[in-house]
Amino acid sequence: MTQLENAATAAAYTRLAGLDSLSLSRRSLLRWAAAAGGVATIGSLAGCATPTGLPGPDTMTIGLNRSLVSLDNKLNQFDAAVTVQRAVRQALTRIGSDLTPELVLAERFELTAPTRWTVRIRPEAVYSDGTPVAVQDVATALEMYRTTAGSFLATFFPEWPRVVPVDAHTFLLETDKPVPILDYLMANILITPAAANKAEELQSGIGSGPYTVAAANRGTGNYTLKANPRYWGTKPGIDTVQVRFLPEESSRVVSLRSGEVDVIDSISPDVVDQLRGLPGVAIETIAGVRISQLFYNFRKPAGHPLADVRVRQALSSAIDGAALAGDVLAGSVTEADGVVPARLTGAASVGHYAYDPDKARSTLKALGVTDLELTIIWESGEFASDTQVMEAVYEMLRAVGVKPKLKQFEPGGDISTWRQGRAGDWDVLGNGFSSPTGLALTMLQGMYAGTAKKEETRDTYHGYIVPAITAEIAAASSEVDGHKRQAILDAAQQNIWNTWPCMWSFAPKSIVARRDRVENLVLEPINSYELAATRMKG
Repeated sequence: MTQLENAATAAAYTRLAGLDSLSLSRRSLLRWAAAAGGVATIGSLAGCATPTGLPGPDTMTIGLNRSLVSLDNKLNQFDAAVTVQRAVRQALTRIGSDLTPELVLAERFELTAPTRWTVRIRPEAVYSDGTPVAVQDVATALEMYRTTAGSFLATFFPEWPRVVPVDAHTFLLETDKPVPILDYLMANILITPAAANKAEELQSGIGSGPYTVAAANRGTGNYTLKANPRYWGTKPGIDTVQVRFLPEESSRVVSLRSGEVDVIDSISPDVVDQLRGLPGVAIETIAGVRISQLFYNFRKPAGHPLADVRVRQALSSAIDGAALAGDVLAGSVTEADGVVPARLTGAASVGHYAYDPDKARSTLKALGVTDLELTIIWESGEFASDTQVMEAVYEMLRAVGVKPKLKQFEPGGDISTWRQGRAGDWDVLGNGFSSPTGLALTMLQGMYAGTAKKEETRDTYHGYIVPAITAEIAAASSEVDGHKRQAILDAAQQNIWNTWPCMWSFAPKSIVARRDRVENLVLEPINSYELAATRMKG
C-alpha cells in the first residue's frame, strides 16, 4: 500500500480507537481525492488492489464488495451473491421483479389442498452433465438445507415440507399445517444432484443453470463462469463471466472507470455522485427489500441494562437518524418506520425513531444507568458507508454519557461466531437482513420467531425470543385467508416494535454501477439480476 493510503487508513481509524484527534473518514477521503485529481488520485489510493487486464468482448467482469466463498447458498446468501449463485444452480421457482413467484425448474407449482402443493419438474430440465433434474434431488435438497448447522434459510420455514413422489417428474409437497407461501420459500432452495448434495456449504458440484464453474478460488473469492452448452433454457448472452472480490470501494471505482470491471455493487452516496453522468457508466437503482440495523444483543442476562426495554428505547433516542440518512448516507436510504422494509408485501408502518438526546440522558439517569459501556460490532462492507455511520453513532452515544467501543471485522473473519454468542461479548450489532421472498412474513419468521429450542443451536436472531410474538408469526404463517393473515402480521409487527429490538434501522436502496457495454441488466428489488439475460453491446 502507498504512504498516502496508509496515512488515510490510520486517520480513518483514529476515532475507532476512541481518541480525540481529527478523523479523516473514507467519505471525506473520497471527496478530497475527487477534488484533487479525480480518477488518477483515487487510483493511487487503490493501487495495491486494482486488478490488471481488460475483459474481452465476450467476457463480463463483476466486482463484489464481499467474498463469495461458495456458489451454494445454505450459509452464504448476501444479496449480490444471489446473482452468481443462481446462474449455476436453480430453484423450482424464483422471485420476479414484481416480488411474486415465477416458475423455473418447475412447470407447475400449485396449491391443490390446504396442506398440499402439486409440483411438476420440467422434463427438459437437465444438469450441465446432461442428467435430468429428478424428484429425489428436490427431496435431498430440502433435507440438506434443513440439517445444515446455522443455515440462513432454515429460519424462514415455519415447517419443512415432505416430498411425496407421484411419477418421474411430479411430486407433492405436504405439510402438517398450511404453508400458503411455500412457492415463495422454495425459490431459495437451489437444486443439486442428490448424490452430490451435503448438509454443508458446497464448494464444488454441478447445477442446471445457464453457467458452469470453469475456475474457483474460495480463498480469494474469484470465480470464472462459462456458458453451459447443455443449458435447457434460453442460452446466456455472455460467454464468460469473471467474478472478483474487491473489498475496497476505491478499488471497485477505479476498476469500473478504467474498464477493468464491468459491474460493481455496494456503492456509497459519494461514489454514486462521482459516477453519475460519467461517459460510459450507468447507475441502476431500485427500492430494496433489505433492512440494515443496529440490533441489540438479546442474549444479555436479566439485570443487564440492555435487558430492559426502557434502556433500549432511551439509547435509540440518542441516535439522530435523520442526520445519518440525510447527511452521512446522502439520501440513499430510507429511515425505517417499521420492523421490515416498506417495500415488502405485508409490511406495516408501526412507529418511528425520535431523536431526543435530552430524553436519552434523563431516562438513563432515572433508571440508574450511568457510565454504560457498549461494544458495537460489524463487518466491513455490511452496508455502504458503514464506517462513517458507526463513527457518527459513536459520537452520538458519547454525547449522552455512554461509553461506546467500536469493533470492526474484516470480510471472512470470525464475526459469525461473535453474532452467535460463541466468541466475544457484544452489545449492538451492525447487521443487514434481506427477504429473499419479498414477503414481510418470511423476514419476521427469520428474525423474530425465536424459540428456546432454536437458541440451543444459536439459530435465533441474536437471542430474540418472545413467545407471544413467535406464536403470532406462526399463526400468520399457516393462515390461508390473506386478509386475516395481514391482520395478524400488523399486530405482530407492532408488538415487535414495542420491544425496541434496534437502536436504529434503515432500508437501503439497491444500487449497482455498470459500464455501458453491459446491456439488459435489470436490477430487481432483491438486489440481484438475471445474469443470463445480460448482453454485451455489439
